[in-house]
Amino acid sequence: MPQDFGSNAPLPPETAEGRDWPCLRQFCVFLENRVGCLRDLMKLLERDDLRVAALSIVDSVDFAVARIIVDNTDLAREIFNLNGFTVMENDIVGVELPVDNQPYLQVLTALLRGEINIDYTYPLLYERQGRRAIVIKVENVDTAIGLLRAQELRVLTEADLRNPFQ
Repeated sequence: MPQDFGSNAPLPPETAEGRDWPCLRQFCVFLENRVGCLRDLMKLLERDDLRVAALSIVDSVDFAVARIIVDNTDLAREIFNLNGFTVMENDIVGVELPVDNQPYLQVLTALLRGEINIDYTYPLLYERQGRRAIVIKVENVDTAIGLLRAQELRVLTEADLRNPFQ
C-alpha cells in the first residue's frame, strides 16, 4: 500500500534504504606517485579497529589510485577526511567463489547471462570453509547481484569482511 509523502514510516525491505546493502564500498584514494605514500596510507588504515580486506593499485607517471575495501567504511571515510585524502567511493560486488575446478567460469557465466560488462576484478583477503572471494566492478550492481544469487553464488556484505577466515 502506498505511503503518504513525507511519512516517517520505515521503507519496505526491497528498497535500498533501511536494509543491509548487499554490496561492498570501494574507496579509490588518489596518491602521489612517490616512495612511501602507500605505506603511509596503510599505516593510517591498518589498525586494531579497521581491517583492509582488499587493495589494488592503478599506477601512472604522476599519481596512483589505491582501490581499497575495508571492513568498516564509516571509520575509513573518517580517516580519509581527517587526513586530507582525495577519495571517490563506489559500489562493488563481492562474491564468494564456489569450490570447483572452474570457479571464475561459474561467476562470469552468471554475469554473461545478463550481459553484464566487467570493468575490473581483484581478490579479497577472505576465506570461509575453503572458499575464497573476489570483488567485481560492474555498471549495474543490482542486476549483477540478482544474477549471481540466481546461480546460488554467495554475495558478500561488509559484515562478511569482519570475520573473513571462518
